[in-house]
Amino acid sequence: MNQAISRRGFLQKAAGAGAILALPTIIPSSALGKDGALAPRDRVVLGAIGIGNRGSYVLGCFMQEKDVQFVAICDVKKQRRQSVKARADKHYGNKNCKMYRDLRELLARQDIDAVLIATGPNWHATASITAAKAGKDVYCEKPCTKNIVQSLALAETFRRTARVFQAGTQRRSLPNFAFAVDLARLGRLGKLQAVHAHPGGMGTGMSGWPKAEQAPAKEEADWDLYLGPAAWRPFNRGILRNGGGFEKGGGLTGGGCLEWGSHCVDLCQWANDADSTAPVEYEPKGGQLVARYANGVKLVVRGGGWLGLGSCPVRFEGDTGWVETGDSGNMVSSSPDLLIGRGAKIGGYPANFHVRDFLDGVKSRGRTRANADAACHAHIACHCANVALFLKRKVVYDPVKHEFPNDPEANRFRSEALRSPWRI
Repeated sequence: MNQAISRRGFLQKAAGAGAILALPTIIPSSALGKDGALAPRDRVVLGAIGIGNRGSYVLGCFMQEKDVQFVAICDVKKQRRQSVKARADKHYGNKNCKMYRDLRELLARQDIDAVLIATGPNWHATASITAAKAGKDVYCEKPCTKNIVQSLALAETFRRTARVFQAGTQRRSLPNFAFAVDLARLGRLGKLQAVHAHPGGMGTGMSGWPKAEQAPAKEEADWDLYLGPAAWRPFNRGILRNGGGFEKGGGLTGGGCLEWGSHCVDLCQWANDADSTAPVEYEPKGGQLVARYANGVKLVVRGGGWLGLGSCPVRFEGDTGWVETGDSGNMVSSSPDLLIGRGAKIGGYPANFHVRDFLDGVKSRGRTRANADAACHAHIACHCANVALFLKRKVVYDPVKHEFPNDPEANRFRSEALRSPWRI
């Protein structure tokens, strides 16, 4: 079958979907909003694309919300399609969840309002942009982009299409992180001097070439669709099983700076009121990466020296005080007075608050906490950090022109070619 992104079925189904719908002769009370059910106009009709371990958890958060109706699953793996359908059918007490192998078929459905995208990172930006062009709002797991150009395209597409986007950086919706960010943004730490992020790891490298193995039938696992926009490589069950752990950034494997950095650097961006920009300098220093914003604030990406407050720790330092927090929900500051009014402690990193923020944005058409512009610039900061780490030297970035001035070696990593026929 022709795999062109504008292939025949995509637009035909999108244009003609409404023609096959008909009202039932007898309208159940639930359709009218009676008996405690929400009327259809108050529901968000949801589809999901690429649902593995993480996606399964987030999908559960969506399905807990009474104003969500989950109707369709798309996955290149037959076993996953069937598993998610069985779960949805059991949840709703029907057989209505539809299965798709190709995301374009799901996106052609006009009854679907929003999609959860939890594929491997190779697909995130391309799938999100394709969904927005098809008129869908998008909740996308992180990392949301593979390089700087994809980050900019993501933000521009959601701005132009007026669709709602939420990056899966759910810590923006957790009270301990939001409280710490407010201390920095509201000046309670004095003039902000430095923000610290945990990367999860500092390694970068080029994509590998797997050992070729016999590919399964396309219906069982569609290797061509699994690769999607990534450069072709021979089938390998290890890559298929591990969720696409390759080419996470401009041909680089990405490392922790893009994995956990998608969370931690994002929070530092927020604390520095930098959701519309990125640091201008990045330099590896003694196992750390030190970046500098145009306003003089330092971003320190480091693996050690934390207070043991759980995974994904961040620290914000001003000239009169500091605060540190992590996934335990605990917070430590330079003065106990800074933590007055912090609210209830929530440990771990649940996504239900973030999912609710997205659904509220879908209904109000307002901006979410992790909107496309914020995600764009947080990811750019991570991509630039990875370039500096890979090149093992300082790089300078222009966040207005979105390039590394007079540095062709670094500029090579701003983008990468997508495998035909996929485009953004």
